[in-house]
Amino acid sequence: MFCMVSPKSEIRFSVQSQIIHRRFYLVNLKAKVVLITGSSIGIGRETALKFAKEECKIGITYYKDEEDAKEVAKKCMAIGASDTLVNQLNVMETRSITNAVNRIIERFGEISILVNNSGIVVEKHLADQSFEEIEIQVRTNLEGLIKMTKECLPHVKDTIINLSSGAGLEGYEDLTTYCATKFGVRGFTQALSKELAQVKVYTMYPPVTATRMNNFQGVPPEAVAEVIVNIVKGKYKVKSGGDIKFWEVSHQYTN
Repeated sequence: MFCMVSPKSEIRFSVQSQIIHRRFYLVNLKAKVVLITGSSIGIGRETALKFAKEECKIGITYYKDEEDAKEVAKKCMAIGASDTLVNQLNVMETRSITNAVNRIIERFGEISILVNNSGIVVEKHLADQSFEEIEIQVRTNLEGLIKMTKECLPHVKDTIINLSSGAGLEGYEDLTTYCATKFGVRGFTQALSKELAQVKVYTMYPPVTATRMNNFQGVPPEAVAEVIVNIVKGKYKVKSGGDIKFWEVSHQYTN
């Protein structure tokens, strides 16, 4: 339907880490309810599997890859998940969002952790992007993320993690619309953190990751998933509303 390719693979980051790794008690995630958007493939799939090993209850969502989602659920149960629920979710449709969240609440009663992972990129000069290609990026990457968060908000108890990108920190040629949406994720996270006293909210920045979106080039998605789980477990000392950049915290990243 659309060209879904990565931000340019030559993007590299050379930074001094400002994140302190906690070396004391980490949160026990057993029986926590985790809802992950876009969890039938890629980073979302690996995140579901990581939380399954923590004995969580996993809400798995898919857009088109239903069989992949069912397979993820099956594997989650095999490796330790206390329960799973598979939902179809199109974050561009309000009714789909409300239906998915309602089903999660009917099954589990609450949401401990929300991971907003769904995303799409069209790599073209802005002049060459159709209005439809612009719209699908904005509605998936930003509008859908905001609506999903709003719908889940009354039920979320612990943590919200919004996935951005290195293209949410710096502008890149051919990624104008994508950059705009990912910059927006950061602003949304920062603003939302000021509204929530009990729930922690973070922006997480994966590097170029070996998923279908990136033609399977880059860092293994399971490494990104490990950082996501570590955020929830409290491994990194970051204030709510803050940034957690993969290349600052993971030993699997090299410049």
